Amino acid sequence: MKTSLGKKQVNQLLSKYSLILIILGIALIMTFSTSAFLTGTNLINLLRQISINGILAIGMTLVVLTGGIDLSVGSILAFSGIIIAGLLRDTYLPIIVIVLIAILVACIMGALNGYFISYWNAAPFVVTLAMMTIGRGLTFVFSDGRPISNLPGEYLEISRGSIIGIPNPAWILIVIFILGTIILNNLKLGKYIYAIGGNENAALVSGIPVKRVKLFVYVLSGFACGVAAVIWTARVSAGLPTAGDGYELDAIAATVIGGARLSGGRGKLWGTLLGALLLGIVSNGLDLLNVSSFYQKIVKGLIILGAILIDAKRNKKM
Repeated sequence: MKTSLGKKQVNQLLSKYSLILIILGIALIMTFSTSAFLTGTNLINLLRQISINGILAIGMTLVVLTGGIDLSVGSILAFSGIIIAGLLRDTYLPIIVIVLIAILVACIMGALNGYFISYWNAAPFVVTLAMMTIGRGLTFVFSDGRPISNLPGEYLEISRGSIIGIPNPAWILIVIFILGTIILNNLKLGKYIYAIGGNENAALVSGIPVKRVKLFVYVLSGFACGVAAVIWTARVSAGLPTAGDGYELDAIAATVIGGARLSGGRGKLWGTLLGALLLGIVSNGLDLLNVSSFYQKIVKGLIILGAILIDAKRNKKM
């Protein structure tokens, strides 16, 4: 009896910390595969890499918890980035004002997603797919299909700077994570988000303002896109019309790998961060090993497929 109980506890521990063990295992493999992986320079670069997807994935997690999805995050990031680069090039507005304008635009695009999904009962997949196309089109229109470069050095410090050795993007990710955790764990809004994802009809009957909550989570997803756009544009020193291509898949993958249920109602932000870290380590390691980007797409696709299959398996058990 004691042996059976012990095995059960071991299995529970392995299940609870399986993602951490996988991350450590992959990191160990990369350490022995290339001497460049476990260097200070590469680890700082890794933090910068995962920050953008981590921020997008936090916004995505809030949406997924309500049973929704947001396929427009990459396009919103791209459009916000073009706005930033264009305003930096063509105006004399203070950088903080330009950043706030770009984030506001991203929030408005997120609000449009939320409005049609909440008040028109349109399918999140279809609405955000439409916004993905519209956002990408707007990006090409505003940029005339060309990169906008030569951004001021003060702006580039947003991505290139650091505090006590930790890059600024990582600090921004930490702040977004803390804010998201407060929303989910300490505010009524968080309880409402989980309740809607668990059973939307029951949440509606119990008096939860379902439409307003769903609208707000898409605004938060847009906010995350705007913040990520600020970092991305500063990192590449330009606004690119192709920015954020495929980022929605990375954000969804990080969310699901981290344990969130695609049908809503279950998930934690710390799991999402671990999911983003896993994807970042794999991508970074393959870059260091000079693996072709074509093969990297295959690996990333397999990881996403595996995450979806794991999610499907979890749903069967419930």
